[in-house]
Amino acid sequence: MTHLTKADLMALYAPPKPRPICNIAAEIRADWAKPYFGAVPYLSAMLTLYSINDFYGCDSARSVLAYFLANASTWRGPTARRIKTELKEMLK
Repeated sequence: MTHLTKADLMALYAPPKPRPICNIAAEIRADWAKPYFGAVPYLSAMLTLYSINDFYGCDSARSVLAYFLANASTWRGPTARRIKTELKEMLK
């Protein structure tokens, strides 16, 4: 019988950490063949961000994600829905 330590239990019940923003941006680039021109600069900025606490120049990662989502309405499909939900969760 295996006994779990307190750290093991905390890891099991801890909320999952969000994926790095740069990884999400790479997945978006792979899925969205022709991004809307208004979303392109924000998608490029996202490739340089790791967490919601980072900055791209003077812009917070939070604002970059918000503006990307505002310009990503033409991106559709199951991957788009999943990733948009993931980004919205990061903004909460």
